Amino acid sequence: MAAPSSIPLKFTVRRCEPELVAPAKPTPYEQKLLSDIDDQASLRFQIPVINFYQYEPSMEGNDPAEVIREALAQTLVCYYPFAGRLREGANGKLIVDCTGEGVMFIKADADVTLEQFGEPLLPPFPCSDELLYNVPGSEGMLNCPLLLIQVTRLKCGGFIFALRLNHVMSDGTGLAQFLFAIGEMARGVATHSISPVWERHLLDARHPAGITFTHREYDEVEAPVTTPITILPFDNPVQRSFSFGFAEVSLLRSLLPPHLRRCTTFELITACLWRCRTLAINLDPDEEVRMICIVNARSKFNPSFPSGYYGNVFIFPAAITTVKSLREKPLGYAVELIKQAKASVTEEYVKSVAALMVVRGKRIHFPNVIGTYIISDLTKVEIEDTDFGWGKAVFGGPMIAVGVISFLMPTKNKKGEVGRVASICLPAPAMERFAKELENMLKQQPSEGKKSKSNSISSAL
Repeated sequence: MAAPSSIPLKFTVRRCEPELVAPAKPTPYEQKLLSDIDDQASLRFQIPVINFYQYEPSMEGNDPAEVIREALAQTLVCYYPFAGRLREGANGKLIVDCTGEGVMFIKADADVTLEQFGEPLLPPFPCSDELLYNVPGSEGMLNCPLLLIQVTRLKCGGFIFALRLNHVMSDGTGLAQFLFAIGEMARGVATHSISPVWERHLLDARHPAGITFTHREYDEVEAPVTTPITILPFDNPVQRSFSFGFAEVSLLRSLLPPHLRRCTTFELITACLWRCRTLAINLDPDEEVRMICIVNARSKFNPSFPSGYYGNVFIFPAAITTVKSLREKPLGYAVELIKQAKASVTEEYVKSVAALMVVRGKRIHFPNVIGTYIISDLTKVEIEDTDFGWGKAVFGGPMIAVGVISFLMPTKNKKGEVGRVASICLPAPAMERFAKELENMLKQQPSEGKKSKSNSISSAL
């Protein structure tokens, strides 16, 4: 276990009045339909993201809040749908009304240094509600700003960039593209290197809509009655992060049979977390549990999606088994299930999901019960690579886990070694059991007698 960080329990944030940042030039006034993938109920929520930036001597005298504000206005000329508002059309279809009203923007100052947040930087972060202020009336799905951005300047000369995105507009890849574009404008680049592409019709259902797969990720599942912690969102949840470096990943890989050791690091860590979480929540052994894998389907299409497409192109295939099977079978069993779920995603599968949304209605949702677990892999999205002139972020990613959703993010230790960090959200008793299960897994003997390089896991509160 890592020692508690030196993060202050409370610090003061002084905010300016929120303002709306509109496109720097006139933009088309029109209405744009979201795709049948975009506007599904599973994506109708806000996702908070945070980037931390160090002091950069070459930018002395530049105000990061003002630099980003001006770059945002310039970027919204091309990405003008973000400056609009959502309306609801026939049959619940979401429409972007491109009004040019703008994005909510907040300038702030905090009496804290970047170093006081600890090293490495890991969520959850203190005073998150102050670093990304929830402007009253701004977080609704309809008729509200689609983005809220806060830039908080720190005592050390660094700053924090926090953002809240209405998820129906973009997935992680689309958001990273938008942030990269803001960074280009902030650094004085004349034109965007990637032109934004709307083209949401590419993910609309065919006519007539035909469901060609069984989509168990959208099963109607009742909450288990065999456990006291079945309420979502969780009562009094605990947020915690667990880091996986080279040693931890190597150890987990050594637990697999030879034919599975070439699995991806995401598949390996996901299998580990799924098993530990399942054991931690104390469900009945015969209860069905599911790991919903988030798969970026851009590469599944032929021809593949335009590079500038910034809508949602990810799909939720499910790996399903029982508590008993997950508990009693080796780690490789979970890895196999996850690999099979991911492999099921094809272009036809995506079109079938779009058809399902039309046939069964936009309100269809993945099962939001404690036996469902979702991990979103952001290690290749590169949100942390956003450069406003102060270099890349020392940490970039979602601020918190959200209910049954965890995020796998890149991180670096004090030696500069790259690893991964998983954010977890569970009730306190389950979180303690989860940490113990994870510790026990990393004490197991490698398959075929091979010795591991580590028997510990890094954990941060």
